Amino acid sequence: MHVAPVGGTAVQDHVALAEIELCGELIIAASAAEERLSLESIDEVLRVAEERKDA
Repeated sequence: MHVAPVGGTAVQDHVALAEIELCGELIIAASAAEERLSLESIDEVLRVAEERKDA
């Protein structure tokens, strides 16, 4: 079995960490909501800057 060495050798993927943080915020918002989140609510939680256009 290979164990990662203790120390500062771990590589951090900042994009993955940001995605994990946003997923956590979305889970918290969804669990606090009484109904399903609207697309607008999801965009707000995920900090989406552009507006959704009706298809």
